[in-house]
Amino acid sequence: MRRLLLALPFALLPLAVAHAADEHDHEHGSLGAHEHGVGRLNAALDGQTLELELESPAMNLVGFEHAATTDADKAKVAAVRAQLEKPLILFNLPPAAGCVIAKQELESPLFGDKPDADDDHDHDAKEDHRDHSDIHAHYQFSCSSPGALKTLDLANMFNTFPATRKIQVQLIGPSGQQGIEVTAKTAALKF
Repeated sequence: MRRLLLALPFALLPLAVAHAADEHDHEHGSLGAHEHGVGRLNAALDGQTLELELESPAMNLVGFEHAATTDADKAKVAAVRAQLEKPLILFNLPPAAGCVIAKQELESPLFGDKPDADDDHDHDAKEDHRDHSDIHAHYQFSCSSPGALKTLDLANMFNTFPATRKIQVQLIGPSGQQGIEVTAKTAALKF
């Protein structure tokens, strides 16, 4: 399953390249650019296993990207982490699907995770990393009735994190693969 999720970006690369060509405001047309208000979600349903991988600028979720030094900032980071630790609610998975969390990982410099080792060799990269913190969440669910997963409803993501304006989703499910951009008004997509 992990290979399937890792292969997802490559399977949808032509779509991403076409989308990047349409986006003139991305720096140098790069894919995966850090853009406030925009999150990315990879979703794969394979048999009874559902994997979701969310990547978002911390600004979308926490409201800032600097290290939390004040009590208020620390409380906000802790509250966001607690919300991310409840993916069944956050992703509004239907109870009829019988999904339970099999594995969950949250990473961000705001959570005390260290920056990538590559950043240690380049001062400019360290500065950029500090100014542009991301939050990465990976969830693996085991679903006893995966047929009940007809849609993935991201409305709770938009309600919980209103600074997120859109989420770019790459989805592999029983009906094939698709790349779609969802907003609060169009927050549900079909598997």
